[in-house]
Amino acid sequence: MALSRLVALRLRAVHAGVQTRQKLQSTGKCLLQCLPSPYNQVFRNSSSLSNVPSPGGAAYGIFVAIATLGGGVYVYRTLHRDKSRFHDRLSTINSIRESIAERTDSSFSKEQVEFKEADTDKQEKQRGEAVLPSHVPFLLIGGGTASFAAARSIRAKDPGAKVLIVSDESDPPYMRPPLSKELWFSDDPDVTETLRFKQWNGKERSIFFQPPSFYVAPEELMSTEHGGVSVLTGKKVVHLDVRENKAKLDDGSHISYEKCLIATGGTPRSLPAIERASEDVKQRTTLFRRISDFRSLERLSCKVGSITIIGGGFLGSELACALGRRAQRSNLEVIQMFPESGNMGKVLPEYLSHWTTEKVKREGVNVISDAVVKSVSYKNGKLHISLKDGRQVETDHVVAAVGLEPNTELAKSAGLELDGDFGGYRVNAELQARNNVWVAGDAACFYDIKLGRRRVEHHDHAVVSGRLAGENMTGAAKPYWHQSMFWSDLGPDVGYEAIGIVDSALPTVGVFAKATEKDTPKRAAEESGTGIRSETDYEGVVQLASDSSTVNPSLPSPAQQGDSYGKGVVFYLRDNVVVGVVLWNIFNRMPIARKIIKDGEQHADLNEVAKLFNIHEE
Repeated sequence: MALSRLVALRLRAVHAGVQTRQKLQSTGKCLLQCLPSPYNQVFRNSSSLSNVPSPGGAAYGIFVAIATLGGGVYVYRTLHRDKSRFHDRLSTINSIRESIAERTDSSFSKEQVEFKEADTDKQEKQRGEAVLPSHVPFLLIGGGTASFAAARSIRAKDPGAKVLIVSDESDPPYMRPPLSKELWFSDDPDVTETLRFKQWNGKERSIFFQPPSFYVAPEELMSTEHGGVSVLTGKKVVHLDVRENKAKLDDGSHISYEKCLIATGGTPRSLPAIERASEDVKQRTTLFRRISDFRSLERLSCKVGSITIIGGGFLGSELACALGRRAQRSNLEVIQMFPESGNMGKVLPEYLSHWTTEKVKREGVNVISDAVVKSVSYKNGKLHISLKDGRQVETDHVVAAVGLEPNTELAKSAGLELDGDFGGYRVNAELQARNNVWVAGDAACFYDIKLGRRRVEHHDHAVVSGRLAGENMTGAAKPYWHQSMFWSDLGPDVGYEAIGIVDSALPTVGVFAKATEKDTPKRAAEESGTGIRSETDYEGVVQLASDSSTVNPSLPSPAQQGDSYGKGVVFYLRDNVVVGVVLWNIFNRMPIARKIIKDGEQHADLNEVAKLFNIHEE
């Protein structure tokens, strides 16, 4: 029908055109007659063209109709195709809308995150992670024991506090002591993955302070109603602006804060001989500190033929005993070397250091004392250690356990003072370095109101200093007076606890007695029900000291005891005042030692003081 109307309209237009043409021809003849010569002649000639015979009107109409019909067909087909494509596109758009609506209903949060990731280049750089807070009330730099203790203390004082821990490690906060102690005595073949161990008391636990569910996701911290603790792993603070209260991370992001704690710990020291050595030597050297170091060394101990531990301090001696115990069940050769004359030679008096060395040897360790490393080279698949006295040692792998270097990279940007004698950030008795900035743990060189300026590298100090810093960050303003303790176990049978300044260069007085079956770290842990001793080291002093009346007043001296130092107390003196105490195979008596140091009195007879520890109790 539409096509018929179109043809009719076209025929009418043609008819009207013919009529118009005829009128123009008659009008032209009239005008031609009025024009002067020679122009009228031209127009006459041109107008005579109209007299040329032309086809009939019917033929002309048919021609026009056929042309119109063809054009109409073309237009119809074109419009039909366009209409089909139009409906197809509408169907596609509707299906897309329905699909988006379904996905939105089922997983709105996921679509929202994906939209933000696609819309924001910054989030793409952050590997798809949600936006981190740009501001936090409490910023803790470092993911170790001190930071965790501070976070727990802050939350105890302020239950709604929002705390962010920034750690360059890939794991949440964990205890380091089991890495060189209990984990090595585990019977679990998957201990490197589970990181769970049995304490000396037989109870099993993880080295992590809390499971992942304890922590709040960093991007949710500021929106959490009741606050919480978040851990941002794999990130490092590289710049600290204490004037603007702002920290810059290694990925370029910034976080402002109200209160800040620096608890960056330390980096294991290496030996100059190893630093000068080739890459082959460095690749076969472990600087033991982290979970990854434990995993790597544990795997190596099952593959290589020999491991040499350089260092005779706490860490070196603990690893030597742990690997020596394992070597008794395998073909592994364990060597320990150090420049002192005996194990823990910088801490224990000489006679006790030598006794400890014999104990380590009985664990299956080849101990080389008075050994100063001159050079280390790699030849024929072996490491060759050359000592200054000419001795040579061949081994497959080296573990350097020669202390820590405090991490103080933020001192320059923050304008913080470093201590030239002890290293670390110099802080006051409240552990404060600057306004709104505190330091705790291995990196803090603090002022001890009883013992003077110090820097301590032990687990319990990290707990105590972190806890105090957290309290002071919430306004407590307390000085550091609580003496932290430290301990070392040479396996489950021999261990000691110490407090204060324990330096073998100081004068010492030792009082010893014969040990009983219960005088071991294992039995002490079984009876107390504790594992990590610093966590329950806060018993009442008066109650413990009240049992001293049963102590035998006749106490033998170290010389009378010979080589049998079963259990005892070693006092370290400075100006005839006790500044340090070592409890040898005596446990759960640390509050007494702490009170002795706190009193700061001179004692005419330390045998009488030793009665307080009940060392003859059976």
